[in-house]
Amino acid sequence: MTDINRWLLPDGLEEALPDAARRLEDLRRRVLDQFDTWGYDLVMPPLAEYLESLLTGAGHALDLQTFKLTDQLTGRMMGVRADLTPQVARIDAHRLRVQGPNRLCYVGSALRTRADEWSGSRSPLQAGAELFGHDGIDSDLEIIRLMLATLLVCGVERPSMDLGHVGIYRALARDAGLDAGQEQDFFDQLQRKSVPEIEQTLAAWQASGMDPAACARLRALVDLNGDAGVLDEARRALAGAPGEVAEALDHLQVVVARLEACEPGLDLHLDLAELRGYAYHTGLVFAAFVPGSGQAIARGGRYNDIGRVFGRARAATGFSTDLRALVRREGAAPVRQTVWAPAAGDTALEATIADLRSRGVRVVRELEGQDNESSAGARLEQHAGEWTVVEH
Repeated sequence: MTDINRWLLPDGLEEALPDAARRLEDLRRRVLDQFDTWGYDLVMPPLAEYLESLLTGAGHALDLQTFKLTDQLTGRMMGVRADLTPQVARIDAHRLRVQGPNRLCYVGSALRTRADEWSGSRSPLQAGAELFGHDGIDSDLEIIRLMLATLLVCGVERPSMDLGHVGIYRALARDAGLDAGQEQDFFDQLQRKSVPEIEQTLAAWQASGMDPAACARLRALVDLNGDAGVLDEARRALAGAPGEVAEALDHLQVVVARLEACEPGLDLHLDLAELRGYAYHTGLVFAAFVPGSGQAIARGGRYNDIGRVFGRARAATGFSTDLRALVRREGAAPVRQTVWAPAAGDTALEATIADLRSRGVRVVRELEGQDNESSAGARLEQHAGEWTVVEH
């Protein structure tokens, strides 16, 4: 191995140099302050847990994304978290045991075996908020609006948003009698919107005796996307479907109406074949985008009963975003002014430095023998017995 190779980082893992690190920390503080003003309490789950806990329930979907290791103290298998949401659900269900609605938030690093398609990183700095203990439109709407408000404090002023409901596909797949393999295969085709492949698959199933009406409803999903008017189209195209489909469409209709009322100007797009987190979510799903990027900058949805494996089945909804991805889209940060102070000083100088720092001014002490040219800019200088900041 050459010397230069010793400093290479694995693909998808990154470090933050001073400029990026300062912006990340500033963003983290803004996001946590935003969560706090909405009543969300901060929790800090551990970096690693035993696999039985980390990959239980909804966490099973993260199995292939999880780095696994052996605990040298117990010999048991542990995993490094690939997503913080299951950990927060465990905290709500097992540690806090709040009876009513519970609002929790977090910011922390995750580690994944492969890059996530929506951030391109294997080490996202994941920030999110989760609302437990309420199953209804109010909590769905609160989480969506908190996501939009959080993106706003991160500098994303006018995102567009995709909205869907995984319950529709679940009900149609069950009504058509799809087994687990068929359901997954057709799900994959829907995500790629591969119409020729979808039609070929449905033709084969219909030839094998599947109800033609059920096949037609599955085929309709790929075209059911657009503005709020698509919901009326869906009611016609999915007529005869199980009652859960109509309930999901009604839910979407109310969410859209309330979002249009409280978030005027929001660019809202509905897609009934968009099933992000299908193995994980149970109802409403959503994602935020910015112009010029095909990858979501934040996403979330409902994932009820996630706490069942920890002893308490809890309704839950939430969202998350990657602060590293948000920092990358911000561009260069403004240059922060630095005030240089002499290496040696007196009591008055020390008091002046302390006062500046208490007001948030960045003051750096010169070191003995330091080249003064490297500290060009604003400096503390003494004039008429007073230490003042002088621009150079």
